[in-house]
Amino acid sequence: MKKAEATRQTILHKAFELIYTKGYQATSLDDILATTQVTKGAFYYHFRNKDEMGLAIIEEVLKPAVKNNYILPLQQPANPLTLIYDMMRGLLINNPFLKVEYGCPAANLTQEMAPWNEAFSQALGSLTGEWNNALVRILEKGKKDGLVNKKVNARQVALFVMSGYWGIRNFGKLANSSAVYRPYLKELKAYLEMLA
Repeated sequence: MKKAEATRQTILHKAFELIYTKGYQATSLDDILATTQVTKGAFYYHFRNKDEMGLAIIEEVLKPAVKNNYILPLQQPANPLTLIYDMMRGLLINNPFLKVEYGCPAANLTQEMAPWNEAFSQALGSLTGEWNNALVRILEKGKKDGLVNKKVNARQVALFVMSGYWGIRNFGKLANSSAVYRPYLKELKAYLEMLA
């Protein structure tokens, strides 16, 4: 990797860590420069402003994380209801990328930025749309394979599953404990079993 690209990746990843822990608006450009140890000139060589960098974080840091942790687990050859549960359990209990005390980075950015920044709203909408579509696809396939009840509305289930995930992440953040995840997962499992 060339030095310029390595610098850009350092800025994106270290800025993401700051934003994930402090919030986007609470993270200043000075915070980013101090953490990444790059000059303002180097920052502005890569990004016109903080918002351009924020959009690059969504595309280059969050999007691959969503693909690896939220979408690829759903593409295994297994019962889709089991895959959804296992994916959610993995996200909540076993994923080192996601910290209980900070919640879901995509949900945090959505709550903080979508109301006033259209570009963030579109980028985050695209990101969550990919996860939604993956859930719908696996549920529709499960219906065709006889593993999911044919009366199940896949779009409604996907929205319900995603909403539950974002909500329980916020409860975890408030409690600063993963203990709240366990009753949620128990109810999620019971709900998914009813869809068979």
